[in-house]
Amino acid sequence: MNTASQSPENRPASAARRAARLAAVQAIYQMELTGTDAEEVALEFTEHRFGKEAEISLGGMPDEEFFGAVVRGVPHHQVEIDRSVAKCLSADWKLNRIDSILRAILRAAAFELIDRKDVPAKVVIDEYVDIAHAFFQGDEPSFVNAALDKLARRKRAPEFGETPPDDELQF
Repeated sequence: MNTASQSPENRPASAARRAARLAAVQAIYQMELTGTDAEEVALEFTEHRFGKEAEISLGGMPDEEFFGAVVRGVPHHQVEIDRSVAKCLSADWKLNRIDSILRAILRAAAFELIDRKDVPAKVVIDEYVDIAHAFFQGDEPSFVNAALDKLARRKRAPEFGETPPDDELQF
C-alpha cells in the first residue's frame, strides 16, 4: 500500500495497523508452532516485544487493540476461517500443506475480510501481500494475492460490484 498518497493525519494510524498486522502474523505463526493460546501470545508481544524488537516496531509502534483483535479473532473463528480459505485454494492444495507462515498470513487476512468490515477488502489484500513480500522472494506473494482476491470476492462481493455466493457462511 502506498503511504505517500495518504493524508498526513492517516499515516500514523495506517503505520500502526501495518505494524500490528505484521506482529499478528508472527504471533499466529508462534501460536501454531508452540500451541500457546492467543491471550498468552498477545500478552507476550505487547509487554515484551512491542517497542523492543526492530522487526516488529520498524514502522512504528503497533496498534495494540487492532493486533489483539486479529490474534484473538483467528483462533476464535478458526474453523470458519480455515473453511473459507480452503474454498479459495486449488483442488489439489490443502491448507495444512501450505507453509506455516503463508497459513498465518492467510488466516489473519481472512479474519479481517470476514470480521473487520471497517477495513476495505482491497486494503486487506494489499497489506497482506506486502507482508508476504517481507517473508518471501518467490511466487508466494502472488499466491497470497490470488487466494485473498478470491476470498474477498466471496466474503465482500458488494465491494467488487458482485453478488455474494449462496454457499457463504457468515459469522
